[in-house]
Amino acid sequence: MMKSNMNIEIIDNLKRNFREVYGRHYEGAYFAPGRVNLIGEHTDYNGGHVFPCALPAGTYGMIAPRGDQQLRFYSLNLPESGVVSVELGDLSPGRTEAWTAYPEGVFWAAQKEGFAIPFGADILFAGDLPGGSGLSSSASIEVLTGLMIQQTYSLEDLTMERIARIGQMGENTYCGMQCGIMDQFASAMGKEGHAIYLDTDTMEYEYVPLDLKERELIITNSKVKHSLVSSAYNDRRRECATALADIQKIPAFAEVKSLCSINEEAFEQYKEQILDPVCRARAEHVVKEEARTEKAVSALRKNDIETFGKLMNESHISLRDRYQVSCPEIDFLTELAWQIPGVLGSRITGGGFGGCTISIVETESAEAFMGRIRGEYEKRFHIRPEFYRAWPWEGAKKLDV
Repeated sequence: MMKSNMNIEIIDNLKRNFREVYGRHYEGAYFAPGRVNLIGEHTDYNGGHVFPCALPAGTYGMIAPRGDQQLRFYSLNLPESGVVSVELGDLSPGRTEAWTAYPEGVFWAAQKEGFAIPFGADILFAGDLPGGSGLSSSASIEVLTGLMIQQTYSLEDLTMERIARIGQMGENTYCGMQCGIMDQFASAMGKEGHAIYLDTDTMEYEYVPLDLKERELIITNSKVKHSLVSSAYNDRRRECATALADIQKIPAFAEVKSLCSINEEAFEQYKEQILDPVCRARAEHVVKEEARTEKAVSALRKNDIETFGKLMNESHISLRDRYQVSCPEIDFLTELAWQIPGVLGSRITGGGFGGCTISIVETESAEAFMGRIRGEYEKRFHIRPEFYRAWPWEGAKKLDV
């Protein structure tokens, strides 16, 4: 179960291991959360709305500046990788495919954006987010690194919103993963008790209270891991771009800048202009997911959790059929959840191709929900799922430890 306070065990391990790994004391300790997206999937790089919240689990890190140009990274989650060293001047997109590409990319992006990083640092990471789960462990590392850079190099102009942008830039260019801004933004800007209604086109956002009353969020980890860089994620982005280019050939839509700026009625009228049926299906998901997200947030404001849950279900069906980012294990989890009393809604969350589902469950039904899911999923796939009873948490911060 995710905890609402700091993971003291991880912090103690970081303290002890920092001295063992680097032979000196750390100078700053930080935390950046993972995130779960409630609805609005694959809309963020299509100029639409998303509705994520930060989670109590995430990545912890400690840093100490160096007197030279060397960056050194070590992860307690990946001790077999050892200490990875790189000179600041040697940072370059495509330099590595190792896990350090994520923090390296943030240092590289910060420099590209004009922020002065005159000396290197020793950094130690550890986290309690399962990798490949779709809960944004990569964005958590990126935002954590950005906050370390802000504090260590006294960069007052490097705001939390800019940290999110630099994290995205690093992942897009340095790591080659064409993600949108949602994951980094949620990790940087999370607020306890609230989800973030973010317009990824204008970057305007609003904190919406997430008061589920006698219900709760349960994340189910399928334990099917994905690597989005090597998956079809980038293909989906290209397919959406192709669909948009076809729509822009229509004179009335020549100035349209994103799929999410097209309403459902107009899309239905002109969707046959998208010549490739696969690209048409991708675009249909995006346009209708944007509408679903707006309706879902509106329902939540009215405390209509039942409608919110139904829209979550519709989102999964579209992601499964039109966007094709689900998989048999995830479909089994969602379709089983829909059958269980006390479940208001369940869907895949994150980029897809494995990872987690997010469900809204009556609190009194939570134990029965987890018990049935665990038993039937393990019987079918011989995999024991993990559950996280989650709630909205705060964004990245410096720790007083």
